[in-house]
Amino acid sequence: MAMDAATLSEDELHSAIDLLRGMIPEDELNQLQPCGPNTVYTTLVTLWMLTLQRLGCGKSLANIVRDVLSHNRAIFPNNKRVQEGTLSLSSAAYSNARQRLAVETAEYFANHVSRSIIESSPLGWFEDRRAFIIDGTTITLEPTPELQEAFPPATNQHGETVWPVAMLLVAHEVQTACALVPEIGAMYGENNTSEAELAKALARRIPRGSLVMADAGFGIFGVAYNVVHGGSPILFRMTKSRFKSVRRQATLIEDFNNHRTYEACWTPSAKDRQSHPELPSNAALDVFLHEVPLPNGDTLYLVTTLPISSEQAGEYYARRYDVEHDIRDIKVTLDTENIRARSVEMVQKELLTSMVAYNLVVQFRRQAAKLANIPPRRLSFTNVLRTFGSFLLQQAPCDAKTWIERFERALRLSAKHDKLPNRGKRRNPPRRAHPRPPKSTKFMQQSNSGKQENPPPEKPK
Repeated sequence: MAMDAATLSEDELHSAIDLLRGMIPEDELNQLQPCGPNTVYTTLVTLWMLTLQRLGCGKSLANIVRDVLSHNRAIFPNNKRVQEGTLSLSSAAYSNARQRLAVETAEYFANHVSRSIIESSPLGWFEDRRAFIIDGTTITLEPTPELQEAFPPATNQHGETVWPVAMLLVAHEVQTACALVPEIGAMYGENNTSEAELAKALARRIPRGSLVMADAGFGIFGVAYNVVHGGSPILFRMTKSRFKSVRRQATLIEDFNNHRTYEACWTPSAKDRQSHPELPSNAALDVFLHEVPLPNGDTLYLVTTLPISSEQAGEYYARRYDVEHDIRDIKVTLDTENIRARSVEMVQKELLTSMVAYNLVVQFRRQAAKLANIPPRRLSFTNVLRTFGSFLLQQAPCDAKTWIERFERALRLSAKHDKLPNRGKRRNPPRRAHPRPPKSTKFMQQSNSGKQENPPPEKPK
C-alpha cells in the first residue's frame, strides 16, 4: 500500500519500533553470558556500546562512555550509581567489559539482528526468492605482534610491510542491503585463506533456497557445488577461459540478438579436484550458460542453475554491483576499515558489532523508504546515518513517549530529505577504484617484557 510521506499511522510507527526492539534478544544474551546483580556494563550494555562506537564512526572508548552518560543513559540497568548519576567518566570499566565479552556472544547478537531484518523484509525483488550477493574485501589492522601473526602483512620489493591485512567475505541481501555476519581470514602469508574456502563457510549462513550471485572470482566449480548442494541456486559470472571450457560440452538452446544460452553438465576439472579434494567422484551440476553482450562491446559470461533467458540473467546480475556500495558504506562511511583493536578476539568483536551498526541503519532506512514508498536503496546510507545519529542518538535522555515522537520525526525527515538523485535507467559507468590513504611503514617497537616502548604509528585519516 502506498503511503504519503506526511502520514504515519500509529500502527505503522509502533511496527517500526517493535522491529528495532525485537532484534535485541536480551534474555538470550543474559543466559549466554550472565553478569552479577550490581554490574553496570552488562553483556547487553557492552554490546550496545560497541555498536554505538561504530555508529559514531569509530569513536574512542572515552568518548562513547561520555556520550552514553549524556544521551543514552537509559541503556544501563536499574543500578544505584546510574540513578544517582555517580558513574565515573573513566573508560576503564567499559574497557574491561569489552575484554570480558565472549566472541560467541557477539556473534550470536550479530546473527540475530541480521536474521530479524531479513525475515521481516518482503521477498519482492526476485519472484518468490531472496537473493544474496557475495563479494570479498580487505581491511588493515593495528600493527601488533598478535595481529601480524594472525593476519600477515603484505610484502613488496623491500620486504614485509607493517599493517596486518584481513580478508573479509560478505553476503548482502539484494532487496534491503542487510549483511550477514562475514567470514574473516588471512590475505597473505603461508597459511592464508582463499576466497573459495571462505565462500563455502559463508554459504552455510545464507537462507536455504535464496539466489546467490557472485563475480568471476567465485565462478569456479568448488564454490558453485557447495552453494547448490546447500540448497540455493546460483548466478555466477565466469572468466572467458573457464566459460569456454565448460561450453565445449554444452548444447546451444537459444541464440537471439547475440544473446546465447547453452545447457551443460558442469564437472570439475583436474585443477578443481586438486583445489577441492573433498568433492565426490561423481560431482556434477546441471547448468545454463549465458553469453550476454554489453553496450561497450564486451561480453558477460554467466552460469546459473535457473531456467531463465540470457536477458533475464544479465538484468539480475546487474544488481551484483550494489554490494560494492554496501561494502563502501561499511568500510568508509562507518570507518570499519580503521578498527583500532589490538588483539584477534577484539577485532572479531568490533567487526561483529560493526555489522550490527550497519544493519540497524539499513533497517531504519527500510522503514523510511517504506514511508516514502520508494526502494530502500533510493535513500543515501550516509544521509540516513546522519539523521539516525542526530535525531535519535545525540539527544538528551527522555521518556518513552518523547522517544517515539523523535523516532517518528527522524523517519519523516529521512524519508523526505535523504533521497539519492533519481537518475532513471541504471547506468554502467566505468568502474573506478576509490583512492586509499597512504600508510606509514614505521614499525612498532616493543620491549621483551611486552610493554610498549613507542606508540604504534597512527593510521592517517
